[in-house]
Order: sequence, then C-alpha cells, then structure tokens
Amino acid sequence: MVKLTAAATRSIPRIIIFALTLVYGFAGLFFRDPWKNEDAIGFGGMWTLFRGNTFDWIVPHLAGRELSLGAPFPYWLGGTLIRLFGPWVGAANAARLYSAICFFATAVAIWYATYLLGRRPEVQPMAFAVGGQPDRKSYGMTLADGALLIFLACIGLAQNAHETTPMMAQLMGIGFILYGTVRGLDKPWQGGLWTGLGLMIVILSSNLTLSLIMVSSTIIAVLASNAKLRLRWTLTSTVLGLIGFAIWPALWYGFNLSPELRHVAEVGWRNMPVMRSSISLDSIGFLGVNFWAYAWPVWPLAAISLAHWGTNKSAGAWRAPHLAIPLSLFIGSLIYVLFRVEANEHDLMILIPSLAIIGAFSLPILKRNLISFIDWFAMLSFTVIAIAVWVIWFAKVTGYPESTAANLARLLPGFQAQLNWLAFFIALAITGVWLAIVRWRTSRAPKEIWRCLIISASGTTLMWVLLMTLWLPTINYAKTYRYVAARLSQVISTNTGCVNTSSLGLSQLASFDYFTKLDLRDDPNCPWMLTHSQSEAQAFGSLNDKKLVLIWEDRRAADRDERLRLYEVSPK
Repeated sequence: MVKLTAAATRSIPRIIIFALTLVYGFAGLFFRDPWKNEDAIGFGGMWTLFRGNTFDWIVPHLAGRELSLGAPFPYWLGGTLIRLFGPWVGAANAARLYSAICFFATAVAIWYATYLLGRRPEVQPMAFAVGGQPDRKSYGMTLADGALLIFLACIGLAQNAHETTPMMAQLMGIGFILYGTVRGLDKPWQGGLWTGLGLMIVILSSNLTLSLIMVSSTIIAVLASNAKLRLRWTLTSTVLGLIGFAIWPALWYGFNLSPELRHVAEVGWRNMPVMRSSISLDSIGFLGVNFWAYAWPVWPLAAISLAHWGTNKSAGAWRAPHLAIPLSLFIGSLIYVLFRVEANEHDLMILIPSLAIIGAFSLPILKRNLISFIDWFAMLSFTVIAIAVWVIWFAKVTGYPESTAANLARLLPGFQAQLNWLAFFIALAITGVWLAIVRWRTSRAPKEIWRCLIISASGTTLMWVLLMTLWLPTINYAKTYRYVAARLSQVISTNTGCVNTSSLGLSQLASFDYFTKLDLRDDPNCPWMLTHSQSEAQAFGSLNDKKLVLIWEDRRAADRDERLRLYEVSPK
C-alpha cells in the first residue's frame, strides 16, 4: 500500500507541461533536409506517392524501383500533408508534420491511459485516519503527468521521434491500443473504438508479424487482467481490426492490380522490415548493448514499479490492469524486436509507451536517495552536454578554441558556419529556462512525486533544442545528400536519358530522386549508371556485356567510406 499526502500529488501547471511537450515535439521538424537512412527512405516513399499515380498510392515504393516499402498508412498521411501544406512550407517540412501528429497523439494517449489507470481503486494510496490523502482525480493526474514526463525524458526518442519513419505511426497505434483497452474498462464502446483504431493503424503501418503480435498481445492483456472487458469492447475492436486487415488487399483487387504488383505488395506486407522465423542473435546483441542507454530513465522506473506492484497482494499483483495491460503490450513489442533480422534504434520506439505507463506507478514509492540520484545524474549530464554544445558552436562560428575549430573543419570539409541570430536567441532562451529549473530544484525540496522527472524531461528537451538550433546547419550538412546531388546535376543533364540506380541503397535513391530531376530507374538499358559500389558496377558490366566509363566520382563531406560513381554505359 502506498502512503501519500495530497501535497505530494499536486499536478504540474498545465502551461508548463503543454509548453514542454510542444517545444520537444516541434523542435527539429523544420528547416532541414531529409537525412540519410530511415528519414530519407520514409520521406522518399511519401514524395513518390505525392507525385505519383494510383499505383504509387496503393503500393508505396521509391521512384523507379518496384519494391514495396510495406504497409501504406504512413505514406498516405505524409503524401496528403505534402499536398496540403507543401506549397507553403516545402515538401520535406510538410511531410515531417506526420511525425508531429504521431508524436503528440502518442503523448496524449499515454497521458489519458495512465490517468484512467491511476484512478482505479487497486492503486489508491492508503487512507489516513484524519484524512489528507489525495483524491482519485488528483492522484490520477499526477501519475499521468509522470508518465508523460517519462516519455519525454527517454533519451533514445529525441532524434527518432522527429523523423519520417513508419515506426512513428506504429508508436501512435500502440498508444491508441493502450488507451482504448484501458478506456474499455468503464466505457466499452468508446474503448473499443480507440483499440480498434490503434489496431488498424498498426496493421496499416507495419508488417504482418507486428500486426498479429499486437492483436495477440491485446487479447492476452484482456485475459490476464482481473478487470474483464465487456462484449461491446470486444465486438467494436474486433470489427475495426478485421477492417484494418481487409483495407489494403481490397484496394489491390478494387483497382485491378496485376498479379505481379499484388505479389510486390504482399511481399512488402509480410517482410518489410525483414523478419526471421526464429529469434535473431544480432537483435539480442543490439538490445543488450543499446537498450539501457536508449530507454533511460524509463527502464529503471518500470523495473521498480514491477518489483513493487507485482508483489502487492492488495492490488491484485500481476493481474491488476495497470500492470497486465501495458506489460502484455511491452512483451509483444519486445518479441517483435527480437525477431527482426537486424534491429535498429527506430524499432525500440515501440517499447517505450508501455514502459512509460508502468514506470509512472513507481513514482509514489521511490526512495529519496534514488530520487536524488536521478536528479543529480540528469543535472550533471545535461549541463555538461549543454556546455559542450555551446563551446563547439562557438568554435564553429568564431574559430576559437582553434583546436576544436580545426577538428570540425577536418570532419566536415567545406562547411561554412554562419551566425543565425534567431537560432542563437532560441538556444539562449532554452538555456536560461534550464538554469531556472535547476535553480528551482536545488534551492528547495518539493514534495511532488513527479519532481525527479522534471529535470530529466527538461534536460532531454534542452539537449534536443540546442542541437536543433545551434548545431542544425552542421548536422544537416553531415546527413543530407543535397550538395552531392547538386554536383551530380552539374555533370549530367535531365534530357540525356535515364539513370540506372539498381545498385543504390534505398536512402540514396530517395535522396537523389528528391534533390535532382533525373530520370532514375532500376533499368539495365539506361545509358547512365549511378552506384556506390565499384564491384557491383563491374559485375553489372560483365553480366550485361556493357562497357562502363567513369564520368564522375564524389561523396558526402561527412562520409569517408561512401563513394558515389556515375558511369556512362554503352555496348561492348
């Protein structure tokens, strides 16, 4: 049983938590290019869909390559946003509004799911003989604020939550499933609608493996919980889930796609991203190395919560909804990551919503020494990071310290730093807010149970905003293909025939399609060939009896390993 006074559950002022969430969510979405790897691939699918025909809308892919990028919902949403807002803010900025929608929707779903769970009788604090314990609404709101702060404080979400990847839609779908399942405990029709909507989003934004795992995890969550959901919730969520599975195949047949194109779509739905039939040792290794830093401070708070509430007989132990529902979804998400051929940081996003909700229930039982450790660790870490960001930015702009400026020039040859006054004042303001928060936390001993999270969430926001203001031109220069694409366009004109891109990676193809007006195709008959692999080019020439003449060779300034080559192709 938890012992708390009403003073410990005073909510964070709404203006503060709204501002923190909005600043974190919007920082880094604008004034930059699509970045190499997943961000560029996701945007490339949206860009192709925006410019394309019916086939491009039904089977998302990159220009000139008949390889399905998987389920279509993220690309539908991104392409629609480009169409609506692209003329005003640019295509890349408009597409990233998709990430903002998914992020804010997930944050709201986490908050409300935790709020409803926090009002349930099995988690209420002990009632004092003379009164003074918190009421259910205040307790639920405080826990919900804590869950949102845990979500914002997650280190690994900073960059990944601001990129145009299908995982952002998956994150939103899982958030809706969590909220809908909890909401269904007292309002079955409404809860069923949200759960079904979440299932539809997951089904239409991921492969069949994750879709089936999320369906199974939701069923297990309901069966494991000691608060049974009603038939109305089951009926509504089941119908919407089945509709989700039927929508995309119905479009294949409704628009008379050829058997070949249906096969392309089916392969993408089954295996995009690539899955294994057994647990991947590479994914286990990736989790073992990266999860602990990626999910800090989410995982230690979740572990403390599970250790306490899982042995609390008065709360129904593991069958209590505040454990059974999010834990089932977390285990399902973890199983999916383990069966990925090669998991990456974007895959880990789907683990965080469930852990954030579980972790929120650790706040009432955290010991003072652990609270102090989390606070001081966050204050020290983010202050050191902020100082480093400012020092390196100063070196870029002024050339002093000379050693730091020289290192930057060596790492990013050709980059010219310029002082952006708007970015400077925003960075200065967010640094001032950080100092004020640190002073508030160290100059008094607040009793609120969320006090150990305000520093961590604010620190993550500080770090991300500083990077996306002071360092944004530098990071953008290092991660974009804009400049190498411009140099390529000077070498080859748009009216000299198509360019064979069968040897390019997905990220490179998406970037060159956006930054140039070249006719890019996976066609061996094109008079030009663009590749990053000299051996593949030689193999292509031998296999197709072609003569390849190297016309151009270049690379991105920040990538010393990648070499892009343009060949003129002719018969031997």
